[in-house]
Amino acid sequence: MLAKTAPKVIRNEAENQFYIETLYALEQKPNPRREEMELADLLTVLIENFENARYSLPRSSPLQALEFLMAVSVFGARSTVSQIMSSKRELTMGQISRLSQFFHVSPEIFF
Repeated sequence: MLAKTAPKVIRNEAENQFYIETLYALEQKPNPRREEMELADLLTVLIENFENARYSLPRSSPLQALEFLMAVSVFGARSTVSQIMSSKRELTMGQISRLSQFFHVSPEIFF
């Protein structure tokens, strides 16, 4: 990659995708050179900075997080959802696991 262009701040999705693909290719090398490992570290920082700025989730309470996710899709029986939303029932570990897997989020937002 350095032979083609020097890494720079990511400004759009196309650049981000290019750096992700480059990083993936570097990570697949069985014996990367020191320079390649340094480049992989730099790409990781650039990708994380771009994605944290663009896709960061605001801090919220567990109920706020669930409320947002429920606006997208209904989880379980309506009575269960209602009880959870009104704080009459706690989320179980199984429900937390299924929600985090379904929505591709960390389980910690539900604690």
